[in-house]
Amino acid sequence: MWRRLGVLDLIRIGLLALGLVFVATGLLPWRDAVESLGDIGPLLIFLVAIIVLAELTKEAQVFDAIAARMAVLGRGNYTALFFLCTAFASFVTIFLNLDTTAVLLTPVMLALAPRARIAALPLAMTTIWLANTASLLLPVSNLTNLLSMNKLGLDAQEFAARMWAPQLASIAVTMVFLWVFFWRRGERRDLRYTPPVLEPVADRVLFGAASVGCVLFIVMLLLKAHVAIAATAAALLVVAAFLVRDRARLTWSLLPWQLVVFVTGLFLVVPTLSAHGLDALMTWMIGTEGDPYRTAAVGAGLSNAINNLPAYQAIEGVIPAADQDRLLALLAGTNVGPVITPWASLATLLWFESCRRHDVRVPLRRFLLTGTGLAVTGLLATVWALVTFG
Repeated sequence: MWRRLGVLDLIRIGLLALGLVFVATGLLPWRDAVESLGDIGPLLIFLVAIIVLAELTKEAQVFDAIAARMAVLGRGNYTALFFLCTAFASFVTIFLNLDTTAVLLTPVMLALAPRARIAALPLAMTTIWLANTASLLLPVSNLTNLLSMNKLGLDAQEFAARMWAPQLASIAVTMVFLWVFFWRRGERRDLRYTPPVLEPVADRVLFGAASVGCVLFIVMLLLKAHVAIAATAAALLVVAAFLVRDRARLTWSLLPWQLVVFVTGLFLVVPTLSAHGLDALMTWMIGTEGDPYRTAAVGAGLSNAINNLPAYQAIEGVIPAADQDRLLALLAGTNVGPVITPWASLATLLWFESCRRHDVRVPLRRFLLTGTGLAVTGLLATVWALVTFG
């Protein structure tokens, strides 16, 4: 079993082990550990349910059907396909959330590649970059946004009124980087692509059940149901259909144990560090002069070092509730910035897992270098838009 584990798997297990050591030794009091894990309980339920929903929806060929119709609509024109893909990824991220985009939309993009006979990497990069950078507009767009709502004291409309300009800026910069480094002809090498022939699905019952499950998830979110409840209800509906029609597809490999281990470990380690000097360090790093650019930069850097959720929690605790500008700048840093390292956001982790399952190779050096350029340029543009218009 140990031989089958990759480097990231060993890091996840080691992080959880470190967190348990902190609890066992009393460095993290039991009450604080229970409170921290209670905060992420719904998050873990959401992650498990949404991944199961996405994988079974893929097995039901829903993503294949959507991908084929997108390629047909583009009529072989790469520019049209580029705008279709970026618009779709941005829309899903804004109105659902970035993790949903990483899980539900990535298979759509990856299924599109062989059907249109184009490289999978430009489509995959469109998904993951916009899953992060298009997650600023609404509270539901990103879990960090949801975590911030109580302290910000804004409703959804007020939040959007502050973040519309930063959101437009981050999407615009992302589209430029996507076109230059992945979509232009010098990168894709073909002038046009071949629209695929639409094929019938293998099992219409499973196709219909999976489609209804995805629509149910979206509708429940629009009705303001909790993301964990919405994802669980949708996943149970699709699992029931597979129990009746194709039970062999329901395997333990559907459960993302790696992500559960990683997130649990993070939310044990970070509270321990916060209680033993991290708050003072965060105060020193972001400074006391109220500079939104510095706050955003620290949020982005810490996100790429450990993950954007604990990074946001660590920094948010030392920013006064009355300082909305810096809190929103921190969101820009922890939403737009985590595009450099594979563990910078849960969405990126989910995306890497999906790429692995679809046998899509992601050149790590290229991912790091282009992500660094996007993080720096996108963050400067986003914070400028926040300061100027937000």
